[in-house]
Amino acid sequence: MATPRTRPGRYPAILSYGFRPFFLLGSFYAGGAVLFWLPLFYGRLSIFSAFAPVDWHIHEMLYGYLAAIMTGFLLTAIPNWTGRLPVQGLPLLALVVVWLAGRTAVSFSSLIGWKAAAGLDCAFLLAVIVAAGIEIVVGRNWRNLKVLLPVAVLFAANVAFHAEAHFHGISDISRRLGIGAAIVLIMIIGGRIIPSFTRNWLVRENPGRLPVPSGRFDTVTIALSVVALAAWTFLPVTAGTGLLLIAAAAFNAIRLLRWAGDRTLRDPLVLMLHLSFVFVPVGLLLSGLAAIVPEMVPTAAGAHAFGVGAVGCMTVAIMSRATLGHTGRELQASFGTRAIYFAILLAAALRIAAAFAPAQEILIYLSGVAWAVAFLGYVAVFGGMLIRPR
Repeated sequence: MATPRTRPGRYPAILSYGFRPFFLLGSFYAGGAVLFWLPLFYGRLSIFSAFAPVDWHIHEMLYGYLAAIMTGFLLTAIPNWTGRLPVQGLPLLALVVVWLAGRTAVSFSSLIGWKAAAGLDCAFLLAVIVAAGIEIVVGRNWRNLKVLLPVAVLFAANVAFHAEAHFHGISDISRRLGIGAAIVLIMIIGGRIIPSFTRNWLVRENPGRLPVPSGRFDTVTIALSVVALAAWTFLPVTAGTGLLLIAAAAFNAIRLLRWAGDRTLRDPLVLMLHLSFVFVPVGLLLSGLAAIVPEMVPTAAGAHAFGVGAVGCMTVAIMSRATLGHTGRELQASFGTRAIYFAILLAAALRIAAAFAPAQEILIYLSGVAWAVAFLGYVAVFGGMLIRPR
């Protein structure tokens, strides 16, 4: 981890770097929203949102929790890419306020109107794109502008989500577009940090076979995956889409094997990154099979392999490592960190299993509780680090 660059100021430590407020708030929201969602889904609670309960859940996972964690990561990584000072202080506080306003607007959209809610909610990702884009351009770090492309697609998917839910009663294309954008972002960012952190650890602790450097195979894999996910977004149940998804799954599995994750068993912080990426080819494979044989493989299996598995596990893995590194602590997984990892992996496994056994409501409850334990556990273990100075 690079040494943090901060400017003197009177603001508290939590506003000194983007990961601090957004990792804290995003994790708290992820855990709390799922605990609220379970009784909401089964009709035991109600909400003032114009969204149907399922849409509220999907929207707040993609554009609430994930958007916050993604923002925290980008605002922390970009200073390392550009050499510039991070977004901090009042500008960072403004982004936090916009994110909170979006969460409030969505939850009370039936009272304020869907257009007002959409405007307040979508303003956050737009502000993030502008803020990150300015930093990258001013820092002349042109090659990293491509990282903002999936973020821009996520923003467009959010706009479409509001419109689709209002005019059609429930989202469809926009939910898959948002999931696809998140998975492509994981492919891009994961393809950088996983082999890099793995190489650093292996050189120091376990000399021998190292990750294969990024090259043409990685580019082809991401391109194929983009095409497959685009087909899945607009034509989710066709044989052609299924074959593309299965091919993308195979390429991503090979890509993961090239990163030498089997040699990192002694370091949970690195190993968890590899385990998280496993859910990318798993999600592609399940979605591909669901497109070809929907009577055998439910569409929810692939969607939750992407959402709970790839997105949930990867965000926990990145947050824990980044928090330790950027607050000046040793990169060692404590008992609490390992428990968090176990909980989120269990949540993913249970939720995928629940898709195949929808009558077993207990699996959904157990998965939701495990998810909440993971993210609220992150708040308990790392929250103090986020609000105190480095």
